[in-house]
Amino acid sequence: MSKLICVARIGAAHGVRGEVRLWTFTEDPLAVLHFGPLTTKDGSRSFEVAKAREAKDHLVAAIKGVTDRNAAERLNGLELYVPRERLPETDDDEYYHADLIGLAAETTSGAPLGRVLAVHNFGAGDIIEIAPPSGSTLMLPFTNAVVPTVDLAGGRVIIELPGEIEGEDKDSSDDSASQESDAAASNSARRPRESGDP
Repeated sequence: MSKLICVARIGAAHGVRGEVRLWTFTEDPLAVLHFGPLTTKDGSRSFEVAKAREAKDHLVAAIKGVTDRNAAERLNGLELYVPRERLPETDDDEYYHADLIGLAAETTSGAPLGRVLAVHNFGAGDIIEIAPPSGSTLMLPFTNAVVPTVDLAGGRVIIELPGEIEGEDKDSSDDSASQESDAAASNSARRPRESGDP
């Protein structure tokens, strides 16, 4: 069974003719027009975006078969998915978040660190979250310096642990956060694609 990738979420109704606010998780927001039918996660319902236009931070979209406000309101909160193989291939050093989640994480010396839990962006660059077998998750800058190797075929990422993660004691969490931010800023950023970026 193909892996499903969440590419959009339907928001509130817009107007009285059945249009909805649509938040997309793709590099090009209008890419949802070209994916064909989008389904709910369980595959029980299918939708097709007939047309869309950009608004401030979302799209205003018409869904085929949805012609009034009441029908549009019933769709609020639905996430829309496409099979992974329908998405375009990525460039070198670009990855779909969904392809990274679950990969084994190892140090450059081969020691296991855990598994990739998520990739976040809180506004200062991408952060890879790794869940070790026990204890707190690790939040590391997703840069070429910290993650020099992404081996999708081998099911793993190689992590070069920064010094402050390896156990250097810091006087305050502010200093640690500042140094991590400085380290992230000084490394060349690697852009994983959002969970559905074409």
